[in-house]
Amino acid sequence: MTRHFAEDGTAAPVTVIEAGPCFVTQIKSRERDGYAAIQIGFEESKRLNSPERGHLKGLPALRHLREVRTDDAEGYQRGQRIDVSMFKPGDIVDVIGVSKGRGYAGVMKRHGFGGGPITHGQSDRQRHPGAIASGTTPGNIIKGLRMAGQMGAERVTVQNLRVEMVDPERNLLVVRGAVPGAADGLLFIRKGVKTRQPRKR
Repeated sequence: MTRHFAEDGTAAPVTVIEAGPCFVTQIKSRERDGYAAIQIGFEESKRLNSPERGHLKGLPALRHLREVRTDDAEGYQRGQRIDVSMFKPGDIVDVIGVSKGRGYAGVMKRHGFGGGPITHGQSDRQRHPGAIASGTTPGNIIKGLRMAGQMGAERVTVQNLRVEMVDPERNLLVVRGAVPGAADGLLFIRKGVKTRQPRKR
């Protein structure tokens, strides 16, 4: 993350993303596969096995492959290059990634619980969740109850990020705000599904 200064001098917190270039590696049609989609690949690698090299014959040795549903699969060709030039400043995008893994975490770190009192004879339960169920009725723990467990390392979608700048020569996309995951993580960028214009501050 860094800062981006607008023409009026205001600073915005932004994230710089290396977006592409991606290549169309496979085209699926309703007649042959039952649905329309394209498969795109990103980032070249020297460590591909024989089936992967066969699948990518005639294309760069791409490391990451993802399938994207589309109604216009016939408009693409195998080997077609897709880069950040499809975006322009002012566009609203959604960014999908895997959040940072925090390991096994308690309820205070994972859910923001306040903890128990350190008085009235209690000396060793400060960070515990307290009672997790009622008595006879309903007599069981409610499904989805917030408890300790694995924190992070899950798919997260951040919606309605505004594109501040596009640099096709360096394949850079600058969006306002933070994106999920650690540095050098893999992200999926799409046009905003809920294209709500962000509120001006």
